[in-house]
Amino acid sequence: MVKTFGEFLIFMQSMLVRKERLAVLWQRMLDEAILIGIDSVFIVSIVSAFIGAVTCVQIAYNLINPLIPKSTIGFMVREMTILELAPTITSIVLAGKVGSSIAGGLGTMRITEQVDALEVMGINSASYLVLPKIVAAMLMFPLLVILAMVLSILGGYLAGTLSGAMSAQEYVEGIRTDFVPYNIVFALIKSVVFAFLVSAISSYKGYYTKGGALEVGAASTGAVTNSIIAILLADYVLAAVLL
Repeated sequence: MVKTFGEFLIFMQSMLVRKERLAVLWQRMLDEAILIGIDSVFIVSIVSAFIGAVTCVQIAYNLINPLIPKSTIGFMVREMTILELAPTITSIVLAGKVGSSIAGGLGTMRITEQVDALEVMGINSASYLVLPKIVAAMLMFPLLVILAMVLSILGGYLAGTLSGAMSAQEYVEGIRTDFVPYNIVFALIKSVVFAFLVSAISSYKGYYTKGGALEVGAASTGAVTNSIIAILLADYVLAAVLL
């Protein structure tokens, strides 16, 4: 494990030496941002909207005490969404979609010797292939998390009002109660950290793939598994340090 971690650090360092021209990296970063961000909008929207709706319905089901105001449902949906559900669940979903794509793409390039061809041409393959992916992920993940927050709260609003669990006024009152702006900052910090972990771990697993097509599949699976474990560990550490 120590050896693997050391190789990972050396891999991260190799991206920062002999970098390509800024114009080249910028264009590569835009291409990766489309693949990581724009192409993930649909799945993030669906997941976040239904998570917000289910959260609202289940909280309403459990709040049967008449002494507790119905606006508490909106308050709890907002807190759960901003602090945990939007950044963490979105990042886990993206670990499965984006992480496997990164690992599979780099693994295929490695076994077909495309990475070796870049090295022969004098191009730092780690900087050219991996650095734009990590930068694009760290830019797009927070935007997707903001989208997830909005749609999750909106999903809770629609579920709560359409099911008759509460009125629209009660839900809006709940999501405006005791709002702490720092929670948004905390969620965005988590999303940037999660983006780095997913993109860096997936790139590492794909970049050092050896063998054939079977090993590419194993690298993709390992990238998703390790990324999710890293997200959960980082989630706890960030909560303990920043809250």
